Amino acid sequence: MRATVRDVAARAGVSPKTVSNVINGVVFVRPETKERVEEAIAELQYVPNLSARGLRNGRTGAIALAFPDLSMEYSAEMLDQFVEVAHEKGWSIQLEQTGKRPERELELLSRGREHLVDGLVLNPTRLETSAIVGADALPPVVVIGEVEQNLVDRVALDSVAAARDMTAYLLSLGHRRIAAVGTVGDRFESASARTRTLGYRQALDAAGVPLDPALEIDVDSWAPGAAGERLLEMLDAGIEIDAVFCFTDTMATGVLSALAGRGVRVPEDLSVAGFDDVASGRYAAPPLTTVSFDKRQFAEDTLSLLADRVADRSLPPRARVVPHRIVPRESTRPA
Repeated sequence: MRATVRDVAARAGVSPKTVSNVINGVVFVRPETKERVEEAIAELQYVPNLSARGLRNGRTGAIALAFPDLSMEYSAEMLDQFVEVAHEKGWSIQLEQTGKRPERELELLSRGREHLVDGLVLNPTRLETSAIVGADALPPVVVIGEVEQNLVDRVALDSVAAARDMTAYLLSLGHRRIAAVGTVGDRFESASARTRTLGYRQALDAAGVPLDPALEIDVDSWAPGAAGERLLEMLDAGIEIDAVFCFTDTMATGVLSALAGRGVRVPEDLSVAGFDDVASGRYAAPPLTTVSFDKRQFAEDTLSLLADRVADRSLPPRARVVPHRIVPRESTRPA
């Protein structure tokens, strides 16, 4: 016979309400009590009846999560953390890809308004094209990423500070001709490109290093092939550089490959750094210096805000900033 909430409560020595609080993840439960309940759930192989729960509280037990490009390694690593944290809170996840079709955000907002999902996590590339602008009666939404707004809850890195810190680190190694790959420009524009370009420029200014527009490399897309090709174009144009700061690890791996094909040694001839600390960067040859942050914490902060919003839509919009750190590895060395 299938175990019930009452069975779990009896096994853990708590009330059925406490079991529900642990499963829903909205109300705080003392760690030792939560551990007893989770052990009872595992022992009894209890599976929440999401349909029945939805009928009682008007919720579906599902949320929607959108990333601009699900093919990117960064998206896969973030999604891994979001799925695990969501399941711990009793939610399943519906996925969407919005980078090439921003109008899909409108479809997700409609799902939320029609109560087909309990809430949404959106990752727009630009505020100007996001469906949250001008929308009426927004469902519970948390925006993640560099798009700055005060319409809904938000979780992000301080990408200006992170890019500034990485550029400052390269400057501390004695580099002065630092190329930046992925900057805002005619080929590509996004909130991430804007903020990271700004941080790069701020670090140069603080160090008294003149900004050379020729060292800012915009690309058609933040993909490894595009980044590598554009850097080779710079080298072929005779522009001198002694370091490269790529605004993602994915672009940095493309740059490493392109440089290796030209016989340019990293870090002996050029230092190369990235951003995001994905697995391919850690195991690249050489391993990438990068901007790192706790992806698990990012997911926890986001879904905690979303749970609060689902429980109380009258809360004012809130913002959380996830700390970052510079991780030096073998792809950089003193000039």
